[in-house]
Amino acid sequence: MAHFAELNENNIVLRVVVIDDKYEQEGIEWCENFFNGGIWIQTSYTGSIRKNYAGIGYTYDPNRDAFIAPKPFDSFIINEETCQWEPPIPFPMTYKYVEELDGKQHDKYQWDEETLSWIGPLVYNEEASKWEVK
Repeated sequence: MAHFAELNENNIVLRVVVIDDKYEQEGIEWCENFFNGGIWIQTSYTGSIRKNYAGIGYTYDPNRDAFIAPKPFDSFIINEETCQWEPPIPFPMTYKYVEELDGKQHDKYQWDEETLSWIGPLVYNEEASKWEVK
């Protein structure tokens, strides 16, 4: 299946559609005809073209030829190679965290924009129904 993103005049993704592979070569024209116009560009769920799979609200950057997700925090910076947002401080990936990613409960961290740091590890408190610092 082929995937195409419709953009608005500011290159923001409005929707992503899937069409049959037999229309991939003329996919933009096919989308324009089927949806009565619009600005269309191909995307790939594998990220094999345009760096990232397009999502609603993503921006298409023609200079980078990439789809870029909305910026999650003001402090995050774009990785020019992957066109993904990265925190100014790397994620605290510990050996314990990696070991426990096998489906068991594992430590979680969240980004705190105010302190520009990772908070955690967090554990889920079933009784309080919320995440708390361990």
